[in-house]
Amino acid sequence: MIIRTDFPYGTTHEDVRIPLPDGVELYARIWRPVTDEPVPALLEYLPYRLTDWTAPRDRQRHPWYAGHGYASVRVDVRGHGCSGGLPGDEYDARELADGVAVVEWLAAQPWCTGSVGMFGISWGGFNSLQIAALAPEPLKAVVTVCSTDDRYDNDVHYMGGSVLAVDMHAWAATMLAFTSRPPDPQFVGDDWRRQWLERLEAVEPLIHTWLSHQTRDAYWRHGSVCEDYPAVGAAVLAVGGWHDPYRDTVLRLVEHLPSARVRGLIGPWSHQYPDRGLPPGPAIGFLQETLRWWDHWLKGADNGVMEEPLLRSWISDSHPPATVYEELPGRWIGEKSWPSASVIPVPYVFQGAPVEVASPQHTGLDAGRFFPFGNDADLPPDQREEDAKSACFEFPVGREEPLEILGRPSVTLRLRLDVPYGQVVARLCDVAPDGSSTLVTRGALNLSARRGRDRALPWPVGAYEDVSFELNGIGHAFAPGHRIRLAVSSAYWPWIWPRAGSEAGWTLDPAGSALTLPVRAGSAADGGIVFEAPEQAEPLGVVFPGTLDEPRPERLVVRDVARGTWRLEVDPRYGGTRVYPDGLEYEEDAQEVYEIQDADALSARTRSRWRIRLHRPELGWDARVETRSEIRCDEGGFLTSNEVVCREGDEVVFHRTWERRLPRAAG
Repeated sequence: MIIRTDFPYGTTHEDVRIPLPDGVELYARIWRPVTDEPVPALLEYLPYRLTDWTAPRDRQRHPWYAGHGYASVRVDVRGHGCSGGLPGDEYDARELADGVAVVEWLAAQPWCTGSVGMFGISWGGFNSLQIAALAPEPLKAVVTVCSTDDRYDNDVHYMGGSVLAVDMHAWAATMLAFTSRPPDPQFVGDDWRRQWLERLEAVEPLIHTWLSHQTRDAYWRHGSVCEDYPAVGAAVLAVGGWHDPYRDTVLRLVEHLPSARVRGLIGPWSHQYPDRGLPPGPAIGFLQETLRWWDHWLKGADNGVMEEPLLRSWISDSHPPATVYEELPGRWIGEKSWPSASVIPVPYVFQGAPVEVASPQHTGLDAGRFFPFGNDADLPPDQREEDAKSACFEFPVGREEPLEILGRPSVTLRLRLDVPYGQVVARLCDVAPDGSSTLVTRGALNLSARRGRDRALPWPVGAYEDVSFELNGIGHAFAPGHRIRLAVSSAYWPWIWPRAGSEAGWTLDPAGSALTLPVRAGSAADGGIVFEAPEQAEPLGVVFPGTLDEPRPERLVVRDVARGTWRLEVDPRYGGTRVYPDGLEYEEDAQEVYEIQDADALSARTRSRWRIRLHRPELGWDARVETRSEIRCDEGGFLTSNEVVCREGDEVVFHRTWERRLPRAAG
């Protein structure tokens, strides 16, 4: 990592409040170049608290952009951090309308040229894309990183029409804790307590809303730009990582947006900005890449950025299974169009007699983290144990040349069910000569969603049907002498929430079943793709104090042999305890637990607890948030339980519990 201290412009920054049409003010931090000339503005807009939680990350990039001649602006969403107003649902109409108002306010400032760009990762990438679809006139370009164009089938809630137990629960629990944090009196003054209590009265666990919409209805179509790609008026640089769950969005955007104003970039990365150097690498000079994008679209520079291939992507070479890689072996390639003429669908037909598949309910414990962040236990370990609980079909790779794939594999399976409901999960693995099995990609289908994600259709009991679905996109080269393995299971806990009766599994008939791989031949655009070394502004100087306690494992699997119960304990390790240069002491601790019994789908249970403390000794300010979240399921519905306890010092200032039963209509 190169830490940049010398820039074309000196910089300054200030905190301001941006007025909205309804009188609410959003808290913003603006870094600007020292110049008398107006400059374009760049906006990052999300709820994660610019005064503490994202402050280290913000410091890496906003001053860097300012030093290169942009006003770089970080804004907290309404009802979060030091912004006014009350919190709402993620990406709701109010949030997006506020974002449009912020874009227009920035464009109207005397120090702005009137041209605005938006960027962000995850939430900030989501609403950048969604606000671009609302097409405010000043918004000329966006950089959307690890985001989605499809809120139902490519987010943290559902996968293939199935409830994502692992992140439907975990993210709802996280947002309950995050939303319950107080404003900081250092920035909002003595009114912080009143604002905090008003917010807490408005808090509603998001799990209630998400589980109330179990098919792709109008709720999920809102904010899903795949519903109307032509509405996106700004130029889009779409960025993802092969170890991030949102990477398929990059492939869809470069396919459906006009090639004159879109480019895609997919690296080997996890759910992180590509310059941060977190595993897996290699990292790239991402700020420099985005600066070229901004210079072209916001300053009119003829810098060749649109002469790059439409899609630049990383192709990983075969590698042994591991839960973390500092860097993956492979190379960068380019495609001038997508779908690419260099990629040919090649079917691999199954062989053999019909096979009954009734995977143990704990199949999936070696799935790895749904959202890898670069931690030591994020990625899937050796898949041989999971493969043993699945029906496996293998295809040899030739001895002379690697077999390279780029895009989304797909499967067609001929299945028979003796119950109305079921799930199917397909994993594509790279099997080395020593037998080790490395997960390449995977996909899932709730069989009630086989005719469309907008409906729930029971299976005709005792009948065979053919079902087809895609796996997540990937760039991978299977080494000569390796084997391609497709492993198919009827359970995948805790990613996929099981349904009563699904323990029976299904029968798979290889006749009529096949795997189709997007096989890629060499392209003229291969080679010559080089990125600069990662570069950032000076770090904020946050201190992470040590602890005398032995840290919990990141992922711990516990088996109760007598009860037939499996428990996965997860420490998400978002940030831990840190001390900021302005004196803020921020403590954060979370744990997620997922339990299930071998042969009982209704035994599935998720639990989460959060503890957060914000402490300013010099102000005598000590605020604490504790939350507890749980989901269980019976034959007819999901049973959710949530609790929030907030303290000022030792005094409980807020305590509420929610108990809900939400009918299981699909999912």
